[in-house]
Amino acid sequence: MPRSRTILNRLALAVLGAVLLAAALWLSAGRTSWAPELPDRWPLPDPHTSIVPAGRLGSLRESGWWTPTVMTVSIVATLLLAYGTVRQLRGGFRRLVPLPAPHGVLRTRALEDALARRATAVDGVAHCRARTRVRRRRLDVVLRVRLREDTSPHTVLPALTGLARETETVLSPYRLRLHIRLTSRSHRRPHVR
Repeated sequence: MPRSRTILNRLALAVLGAVLLAAALWLSAGRTSWAPELPDRWPLPDPHTSIVPAGRLGSLRESGWWTPTVMTVSIVATLLLAYGTVRQLRGGFRRLVPLPAPHGVLRTRALEDALARRATAVDGVAHCRARTRVRRRRLDVVLRVRLREDTSPHTVLPALTGLARETETVLSPYRLRLHIRLTSRSHRRPHVR
């Protein structure tokens, strides 16, 4: 995804989150009631009523499972949402790899795109995705290669290992560790119903 589109997506999510947070704070802390906005045929709730009737809520609180269950579900939901947010924020940042040339840097996303294009150009490869992780003096690259249906992995591997050797010589101060994951479409026949 282009970087400008990623920034716009995250900006739209941040604005939506801020609007929803402001609305929740206004409804919870404000003195105004949202009840007059309801249709005329709906009964108006008391200002101090809850979603669960008071008698039912009291019996739920007396049972031993209610409080731990509500707390566990709330904590798990909060942790999952926080993890999703952190993953969204981490996903857009890619490291720059300094090269030995003066003022030379390499964007890992550019390296991934170049490797994916070169691997897709190999005869028998239908699609390729690359992912790079930068360690201290090592680059870990994972190539997910989808083969065409009539292609054997043995015909593609020599070209892909040659691509790995060539990439390692270009990135000479760094060691390159290349993982190749080959997949292909299943050869099952389509079912007719």
